[in-house]
Amino acid sequence: MDNVTPLGGEVYEIDTRMAGFSGITAGYLILGDRPCLVETGTSTSAPVVRDALTSLGVGPDDLATVVVTHIHLDHAGGVGDIAGFYPSAEVVVHQKGARHLADPTVLMASAKKVWGDRLDTLFGTLSPTEASRIRALDDSDSIDLGGGRTLSSHYSPGHAKHHVGLLDSATGDLYVGDAAGVYLPQTGDVRPATPPPDFDLRTALNSVSLFKDLGPQRLLFSHYGPVSDVSEILDRSAEELRVWVDLTRQAHAQGMDLDHAVAMVGEKTRQRYAAPAPEDAETVRQMEMISGVPFNVAGILHWLDRAEPSSG
Repeated sequence: MDNVTPLGGEVYEIDTRMAGFSGITAGYLILGDRPCLVETGTSTSAPVVRDALTSLGVGPDDLATVVVTHIHLDHAGGVGDIAGFYPSAEVVVHQKGARHLADPTVLMASAKKVWGDRLDTLFGTLSPTEASRIRALDDSDSIDLGGGRTLSSHYSPGHAKHHVGLLDSATGDLYVGDAAGVYLPQTGDVRPATPPPDFDLRTALNSVSLFKDLGPQRLLFSHYGPVSDVSEILDRSAEELRVWVDLTRQAHAQGMDLDHAVAMVGEKTRQRYAAPAPEDAETVRQMEMISGVPFNVAGILHWLDRAEPSSG
């Protein structure tokens, strides 16, 4: 299939074709003794992911585990559907997110407030998963991939309080979710992902530092794809966090409202990133839609209002 890319070590990248576009959100299949899907993508992507797994020889009773780095709908919106397709699979998520997969009512209501009429088109509806099938991870935990191979989970909030990174003992691959930001393979840039309501600068920087200390061989971004320049990209991730926070803090101190802060930060940061080639421009625009300047600035302002209430 043209949306499946072998990455070595029995790992396959799956383009989930979020909202019909390519190169926005990736899931990953670890095809070992106990096949494991990392990230489901959205609900509307679930049939795409199922077809990809079928093409790799994974039938309805073969998938052992579905694990998500966090419960945002572009990563976990398809959990309920995938759980239905694969009745033997255990669903694994950090303990702070588990109840929302069992009962998505609050999560979907919150998403509706953010996305409005675009919710159905972009994400669809997260279906509930039977609580008995959900395994809640502690801050440090392990997932059995069979044959002595494990995915160790590492609590990495900052982007979201229910976020974990996942390290493959066999390959050294680290599934970073959104905690290291959004990687743009079209330009080689990495940009922050700082949405409300959970963003916290110190916690986010600590998560990036933790990822570096784990010594991964490769980073597998949900947005988007594999990166071998581990140290360079993680350093850039931390740098971008600091730059965006400093700029947003300036806007906050000047009493700017959200729209003016977004305009200022957007203008000031634009020069930090390479312009995509014409054939890549649409993909980059779509990525901007799910992790763009307005969401990043809104998340930082939300944090500043709590952390530095005397400003402005």
